[in-house]
Order: sequence, then C-alpha cells, then structure tokens
Amino acid sequence: MTGQEAKSSGTYRERNSTADRALDILLMFDDEHLVISAAEVVALLGVARSTAYRYLQSLVQSQFLEEADGRGYRLGRRVLELARIARRGMGLSEIARPVMMRLAAQVGEAVLLTRLAGSTVICLEREDAGTRVVRISYERGQVLPTNAGASAHALLAWLPEATAEAILDSVSLPAFTDRTLTDKHAIMRRLAETRERGYSISRGELDHDVLGVAAPLRNHDGDVVGAISVAAMSARVPDERLPEVTQDVCKAAEEISAALALLD
Repeated sequence: MTGQEAKSSGTYRERNSTADRALDILLMFDDEHLVISAAEVVALLGVARSTAYRYLQSLVQSQFLEEADGRGYRLGRRVLELARIARRGMGLSEIARPVMMRLAAQVGEAVLLTRLAGSTVICLEREDAGTRVVRISYERGQVLPTNAGASAHALLAWLPEATAEAILDSVSLPAFTDRTLTDKHAIMRRLAETRERGYSISRGELDHDVLGVAAPLRNHDGDVVGAISVAAMSARVPDERLPEVTQDVCKAAEEISAALALLD
C-alpha cells in the first residue's frame, strides 16, 4: 500500500513513526513521478512544510534522495545501490550477466534476464549490443505482461499445468497488439508448444515490430528459475536467421543453468 492509499483508507494516522513517513515519501516515486516537490510531500503527509522539509533533508543526507536542480527531489544513490544488492542477492543476475554480455555481442541484439515473481514477470537485467539499442520498454525492474512475449511463455511453460492456469486466472490478459494471446486456453496451448520445442518465440505480441526468443534457466533440481531472451526488431531477424539466434539463446541458457546447478 502506498502512502497515498494508506492515507485515504483511514489507516495513515496509525502510522506516525519517522520510518513510516520516510517510506511513504519514497513510495511516491513511480514511472510518472520521477521528481517530487516539497509541496507534494506536505499534501501527502498532512504536516507543516518545515516538518516535511526535515524528513526530506534526512533522506537526502542518507542518500536515499537527492535534490533535482531546484525542481524537487529524485531518488538517490543509496536506492540504486540497494537495487543492485537485491539483484546480486538473488544469485541469478550475477551468474547470468557475463553470459548475457557475450550473447548480446554475438547476436548484435538486446538480451534480457527475467524471472517469475508470484504472478508477474520481472525484468532483472538487460544488456544491449553496443550502439545497436532496441527502442523497447523492457528495462531493469520492469514488470512485464504474463500473457505476451517469449520470456513469459518460457517462464510459465514448465510450471505444473494447474499452477500456470491459476496464474493466468489471477491476472488480466490485455491485448497489446493484434497478435497478443488473450484467451487462457490459447495461451496454455502455446505453453505446450514451448515445452515441446524447449524454447519460445514471439513476433509482435507485445510490441508490433519486436521479435523475442527465450529459453528457460534451471537450477540444480531442474526447476525453471528464470529465462534468458533476445529482443530484436523483427526486420533484423528474418526467418532464415531465426535458427541461428535460437541456437545461441539455448546455448546461453544451458551455460547459465550449468553454473546455477553448482550453487547447491
């Protein structure tokens, strides 16, 4: 629950500790609010401007916030450090990144590392191939759709069928393009095809002009714990080049999975 939601629900006044208010300020940030003003903090907390300023300065001093050229405050260095530590703590990112860098250089396209978190798909890492950056909305920390794209299919395909169905039942299945699968049964058929092939391919399901090729990453028990994928403009990967890219992705997945198997 964000600070704004807590306040509107009537529970906010029960949360008056400094830590609670600092968290409420940090939770004001999202994709549409990259910079917040002191006035917005005053409105959220319902406190005097001097009190809000004291909270803000405390967050600045601890590097959770930094001043944004007189426009207000933005997230600071300490938040980025904690995000990096969180990714490293998962183990998967640390192992996968060197392989991702080699794969990006090899195929000349963007490479993504994703994992399933509950019923959502999270992009953990992204590596681009030099100056050949794909203008797509897949960034570190991005929550990706569960029903569209090669990564989602690779993550869901090896789950028990009942688990995959439960996840699809728990989320919306929006259409991003005319190729997006929005019917649960159609998605389940796609997952079965993915299991049979050992990898997933999508063209124009999430972004009209983007092709995705993804393969699952397995731990020492053989469980799928993530997916590695290539995201490229479809025009750069015609049908005749697709087998080569697919083979490269699958080899990268095997290399990462072998390293993960050594962790336990």
